[in-house]
Amino acid sequence: MDTLMWIAQIVLASAFLIAGAAKLFAYDRLAKKLEADPRRRVDLPRWMAALVGIVEIAGAIGVILPAVLVPQGLAEDYLLVRLAASGLALLMVAAGIYHAARKEPAAPAVTLFLLSLFILVGRWPH
Repeated sequence: MDTLMWIAQIVLASAFLIAGAAKLFAYDRLAKKLEADPRRRVDLPRWMAALVGIVEIAGAIGVILPAVLVPQGLAEDYLLVRLAASGLALLMVAAGIYHAARKEPAAPAVTLFLLSLFILVGRWPH
């Protein structure tokens, strides 16, 4: 089970690192590409996209780093992992609502929400 949890944590962290980096470093290019379609427009201000990007990167680091740094076998070593996963799950609830309100597919947000919950439950102390 531990191997499955590590795979889930790495997948979740990778997804949020990529998404967060895109919001921080390539937002203008991404916004121009999205607005090339006349039916789409970007309603997210630059500062909010940067804030969401920072939260996503911090959550990704929080999902991976504590489990790597703290020796195995300690019950409290996954506290930060659980907090980061729950924060990312809440962020995905907000993202799902945002995309649903814009009549866009919310499936990626729902998928990442479920993966965050899987990690939260899987790393809960027994």
